[in-house]
Amino acid sequence: MESFFIGNLEVRLPVIQGGMGVGVSLSGLASAVANEGGIGVISCAGLGLIYHKSPGDYVAKCISGLKEEIQKAKEKSKGVIGVNIMVALTNYADMVRTSIAEKVDIIFSGAGLPFDLPSYLTSESKTKLVPIVSSSRAAKIICDKWKNNYGYLPDAIVVEGPKAGGHLGFKLNQIEDEQYSLERLIPDVISVANSYKDEKNIPVIAAGGISSGKDILRFLEMGAAGVQLGTIFVPTTECDASETYKNVFVNARQEDIRIIQSPVGMPGRALDGEFIQSVEKGEEMPKNCPFHCIKTCDYTKSPYCIVQALYQAARGNMKKGYAFTGMNVHLCQKILSVKEVISNLKAEFLTAKLER
Repeated sequence: MESFFIGNLEVRLPVIQGGMGVGVSLSGLASAVANEGGIGVISCAGLGLIYHKSPGDYVAKCISGLKEEIQKAKEKSKGVIGVNIMVALTNYADMVRTSIAEKVDIIFSGAGLPFDLPSYLTSESKTKLVPIVSSSRAAKIICDKWKNNYGYLPDAIVVEGPKAGGHLGFKLNQIEDEQYSLERLIPDVISVANSYKDEKNIPVIAAGGISSGKDILRFLEMGAAGVQLGTIFVPTTECDASETYKNVFVNARQEDIRIIQSPVGMPGRALDGEFIQSVEKGEEMPKNCPFHCIKTCDYTKSPYCIVQALYQAARGNMKKGYAFTGMNVHLCQKILSVKEVISNLKAEFLTAKLER
């Protein structure tokens, strides 16, 4: 696997660990992936819950939590550290400003189109900006808006296909439609990125359902500079979630996967369980909203509180939450170290290359 550059940042291993909240990918997982040469990513979602003992209100706790996680990751690794900030977060601007002030290497931003992301950069900023999109149209709109409004182009683009875990940028009828497959999306987004090559090199990163070295080879041969993987890194010793949560992935079968409608307003791929069944019976409706964490969420109409559900699950309380997952969760057989996961990916990649 060859290294690639995001701006002046060399990524020695073309593997990006997807940002997973709430509390699944923090400094522990991110630093471990960065130490192997990939990009480790801290999820900003729900940090105020994780750092509930910090002073101040939920917003203040989110800011202090993010600062601490970035600092911890930098102490544990000299590699490339990113943060994932959902556009749908009500404290999106705070999370972006904090990440830039803490000199994080890269901001990945999806769950909405991050139209104003470059506006937060200062003249001293070295943080790279990478939008997450689900179509070539979205990639083109972002590139043009950033260029026209800020004189800035994305430092890379992540293309997330419909086999990803968590929130999906697709309509329900598009998720199984081959017209929207990652294999169809990648060439189109590469074409958009190449249309700006006289001004900037914009590497394209493939994401969604990638789980083996053979998958990685396929997308790199299609022209992607790197790949993003999430699910495969959950059952690792360094993952920041509980052992109970990790074992849910180890024991999962493909038939356990459900497409659910999230309070965020997007469909999501998750593992079925007691909590989701309870939601369907109308038993998890929130009585109030102490966090106001998602712009699009109205608790009076919401079937459950998503930040609480994801937080409880990551802590191991699966009766009160659920796990988002990618399409190939059934391939998770046991808990490994990040080093072992990446070693396996490299071996599979080499085998697939030799078989060509």
